[in-house]
Amino acid sequence: MNVTAILFAVLALGGLGVVFGVVLSIADKKFAVEVDERVAQVRECLAGANCGACGYAGCDAFAEAVVSGHAKPNGCPAGGAKTAQAIAAIMGVEVSTEAPMVAKVICQGEAGVARERYEYAGYQSCQMASQMAGGPKKCPYACIGLGDCVAVCAFGALHIENGLVRVDEKKCTACGNCVKACPRHSIQLKPLNATVIVRCQNGDTGRTAREACMKACIGCKRCVKECKYDAIKVEDGFAVIDPDKCTRCGACAKVCPSGCITVEQ
Repeated sequence: MNVTAILFAVLALGGLGVVFGVVLSIADKKFAVEVDERVAQVRECLAGANCGACGYAGCDAFAEAVVSGHAKPNGCPAGGAKTAQAIAAIMGVEVSTEAPMVAKVICQGEAGVARERYEYAGYQSCQMASQMAGGPKKCPYACIGLGDCVAVCAFGALHIENGLVRVDEKKCTACGNCVKACPRHSIQLKPLNATVIVRCQNGDTGRTAREACMKACIGCKRCVKECKYDAIKVEDGFAVIDPDKCTRCGACAKVCPSGCITVEQ
């Protein structure tokens, strides 16, 4: 092959490269999809955990949904009121912010308090254990304590201690993933200022509930009689507090014979 042929080949390839480059440049401009700059602005306001609590695949998807009008500015539980207000300012709208929420454990059935039906030695999953003869704890409503909720928490707000899940409320963002993961519904989202909590949801008779757990609500209604504000009732066999009526005086906790009502400082 002589020099002329090599030069011709190089020029031909270079020419094709220039042609393809021009074509791609034109196509890029013609078919370019305009991106609303507000998407990036909203994305910067989010917690960035991609926890999915908003109902979308992640923070990017949620930001796009907000700008397109398919999601509300206050749709990010992890971000809370501050994030909602920031997004609302970007979108030029007003948004109502609800009282801050936090995950609360509605159970005190730790080891030595909740009686065990058998010793579980299988795969460490609450979901799996709950399907094995009703679960290792005798109470069918008790926290199983194998950490399904811990595994889904993107903020490190949960841990297992003595067979019971604990919540670090300073780290909790109320995303709700732990609530969804619990097969016993032992975790619920409650108002942050709801410091008087009935930590039992056993609807069995008082005797049966007490046989399963030493801190079970027995439905005795002493708390109902003691409350001067009509803030507590016994429904479905266990006490329930109305946070809007509760003054957090703690009188109900003082008369509870099983200690299933707690008052947080």
